Amino acid sequence: MERPLLDHKRTLSSIADLLDVERPSVDAMISGVTHASSEVENGDIFLAFPGAKTHGAKFAAQAYERGAQAVLTDLAGMQIIQEVAPKLPVVVVENPRRTAGVLSAWFYGEPMRDMFSVGITGTNGKTTTTTLLYQIWMFAGRESGLIGTVETRIGTELLKSQRTTPESSDLQALVATMRERHIRNLAMEVSSHAISLDRIRGAHFDVVAFTNLSQDHLDFHNTMDEYFKVKAELFSFEYADLAVINIDDAHGALLAKSVDIPIRTLSRAKANADWRYERVFSHSSGNDVAMRGPGGILIEGLLPLHGDYNLDNALMAVALAVQSGIDPVEIAAILPLLSPAQGRLEAIAVGQDFAAFVDYAHSPDAVASVLETCRGMTAGKVIAVLGCGGDRDSSKRPLMGEALAKGSDVAVFTSDNPRSEDPLRILDQMTLGMSLVSPDSVIADRKSAIEYAVAQAQTGDLVVVLGKGHETGQEIAGVITPFDDRLVLAQAIEGRR
Repeated sequence: MERPLLDHKRTLSSIADLLDVERPSVDAMISGVTHASSEVENGDIFLAFPGAKTHGAKFAAQAYERGAQAVLTDLAGMQIIQEVAPKLPVVVVENPRRTAGVLSAWFYGEPMRDMFSVGITGTNGKTTTTTLLYQIWMFAGRESGLIGTVETRIGTELLKSQRTTPESSDLQALVATMRERHIRNLAMEVSSHAISLDRIRGAHFDVVAFTNLSQDHLDFHNTMDEYFKVKAELFSFEYADLAVINIDDAHGALLAKSVDIPIRTLSRAKANADWRYERVFSHSSGNDVAMRGPGGILIEGLLPLHGDYNLDNALMAVALAVQSGIDPVEIAAILPLLSPAQGRLEAIAVGQDFAAFVDYAHSPDAVASVLETCRGMTAGKVIAVLGCGGDRDSSKRPLMGEALAKGSDVAVFTSDNPRSEDPLRILDQMTLGMSLVSPDSVIADRKSAIEYAVAQAQTGDLVVVLGKGHETGQEIAGVITPFDDRLVLAQAIEGRR
């Protein structure tokens, strides 16, 4: 976890006063906040959350040994701490996870309010949109930060992302570090899990944006209505001053009619949208576009990205960049310099006579959209490899399998990250009700599946490996082994020569 170098010291009694709870009998000077006992530094207050399998308070002894001066937890956590670390002062609150965001933001002086910050949510497009926005800012000479699924950036410094949206204590410390390094803008992905689990409590964005909503994460949210309701929570005065919403998406159109904060709408073609395309001409290098914005803004240029979904992502990024104060004339000059995020329709070229790509698509809608784009990029066959992750929403597996079969000429069903599940069971669910052309089209071993797909390719065809994108490991039966689709695909191509 990145932490600011400057001191942010607070007394334990002032923390209790902020949260309007009883002060511990012993006061202490607090110099940091963390939820991870393994990352506690001397002077920290340790956040002990109740979890699905265990209570964070059980790790209080480890936190104490590393120098924790106090713990914030609930009543159940306090009872555990009295047994495992009785010397630690405890601040007791009703909901420590919800409280942690407010505490962390206050502790570090609400760093988001000292930069132009954007939070982007939606099922698909978050990573690409934040990446494009970050690139526009950097090309425009604005030192910027990026927080997302693939990577975290503080200016040009690259950090590894642990999850799409960090826990609140990590998030606020990270943004405080950015502020300390004179970062002027922040583009951040906001996942539905983060909203539901209060990771962004205490955060405040200048603008929040909605890309789209389609079936995903129903293992966590249970229903699409619940999934949408959680996303919609971000679009409130608690979290933002303005919303930018894609109204081509049915849920986006519904959201635009229900939010209280001011909004800007965008659409590929709807004349009533604040941002829209006046012209799109697709070719092998991408799209020549003309974007129309509020007040007669016109931005024209070459957008070197493929696919309708990337038209949506680029329009969103441009709208957000203009909102942040970047001159539209400057954006027009930057458009040809933009590149997709890692693992998002990322080309693999090692001298072969067919096209090859890797993409992160892991929802039915994303698979269908990427394959539709691939279809428009080749006159040959589309050969696609896809698996479904284990211990995740199983209801989308037959839908993803159907999207794979419909969108490709050669569909290869394989494993993604099976995790604790039987890979063959997942494949059975993916291919439910299908009459497969060849038994070779179901190959549980992902490396073998990629090699099989490459072996089918002829001159002018297109091979695309879906599902894992930028990931560099594969989890099987609780063990993560190195596995990068980009590397495996390149090696398979090299190996057939």
